[in-house]
Amino acid sequence: MTYERFEDLPVWQVAAELYERVDDFLTAAPPRLSRSFRDQLERAALSVSNNIAEGFERGTTNELLAFIYIARGSAGEVRSMLILLDRRPWLPADLKSQISKLRYLAESCSRQLRGWADALQNSTIAGPRHLNEHTRTQFQKRKARESGAAAFQAMLHQHFPPGHPLHPSQTPAPVPPAPKPRN
Repeated sequence: MTYERFEDLPVWQVAAELYERVDDFLTAAPPRLSRSFRDQLERAALSVSNNIAEGFERGTTNELLAFIYIARGSAGEVRSMLILLDRRPWLPADLKSQISKLRYLAESCSRQLRGWADALQNSTIAGPRHLNEHTRTQFQKRKARESGAAAFQAMLHQHFPPGHPLHPSQTPAPVPPAPKPRN
């Protein structure tokens, strides 16, 4: 599925919920929680959704990847702070259950961002800034070739039994090039 707006991304929606719940948590947190800790937790939670948005709005896949990793780092920072806070003996039990839910949301963001980054790293699309009519046409042709090759392989599996010389399982593996001699 292709998303036109960052607001429609499932990971951005989870990140927005993470920020909202962190804000609610900090409102209910005891005054013993330092101002600097509160500020850092709030900023880290907000950073997740903001970096997803900023990366999405950039024009290249490399920039998007960079911001995805920053967002993922911020989600890790949120989890770290929540884990440290959860270890404090003075924290009320009801807040500990909220921390568990917040950690789950932060982990969900991390997992989704990791999956997105993995998919982008294997993509040949340089990003919308690089798309023009020529690159769009080349991309469509390559996708059509890949689709045709996959359909052909499926047809071979369907029409040739295993062991037949033309069955894909009988196709020899490509031979790697010989190493160059050293002088």
